Amino acid sequence: MVAKWLSFKEASYTGRYATRGYVELNKNHEIEPMFMQYFGKGFRAGAIPCDEKGVYWFFTWTPTSKDKELAQDPAKLKDYVLSKLENMPSDVRSFIEKTELDAFQSTPLRYRHPWELIMGNISKNNVCVVGDALHPMTPDLGQGGCCALEDGVVLARCLAEAFFKKPNEEKEEYKRIEESLKKYAKERRWRCIDLISTAYIVGFIQQSNSKFVNFIRDTILATFLAVQLLKKSDFDCGQLK
Repeated sequence: MVAKWLSFKEASYTGRYATRGYVELNKNHEIEPMFMQYFGKGFRAGAIPCDEKGVYWFFTWTPTSKDKELAQDPAKLKDYVLSKLENMPSDVRSFIEKTELDAFQSTPLRYRHPWELIMGNISKNNVCVVGDALHPMTPDLGQGGCCALEDGVVLARCLAEAFFKKPNEEKEEYKRIEESLKKYAKERRWRCIDLISTAYIVGFIQQSNSKFVNFIRDTILATFLAVQLLKKSDFDCGQLK
């Protein structure tokens, strides 16, 4: 509601879906505590252990109009995912095979166009927008939740500065709040634009159907993309004062 009041549009559909699942095994999976990622034609998959028996996995794909119906049928969706992952290591496929149907979650991936943040109002009067309402992004960087936490730190710091001095009257306090929210908006705008844009581009490259793009990704961009993933997460939003 706040985003709509500030004239932001609903998040735009990227043309991609994400299917996620979690499986709790009967015995230890004995895999290293590391993130595993696999690329295919028009899809990307990955898995990461949560503890000794639990494994989280994901599968992002570009559905046709007919494929979108699969998202409403967990059984068919499971068969579809497994059919796409025939060349994956057998142990990783087994995690998906052992996942219960009610643990399958499939959603369209949405994001906010960067130019909306360039031209839009993140704050107005004594109101502002934060978190996914401000910067919905694709999960390709894994920074959506982290970015929301950054919002909270910056917003709290800016508001603390507004409330630090006791106002002489209510109008003065209102003005300080308004100015602190403008400061918050200025500080967060380009960080959000950077993350939204990078996440979208990384997702496009990693999940491309183009043989040329895939060749460039695997031979030239692999190291660059890995560096970008780490670089974007290594961000200091400052301290609470």
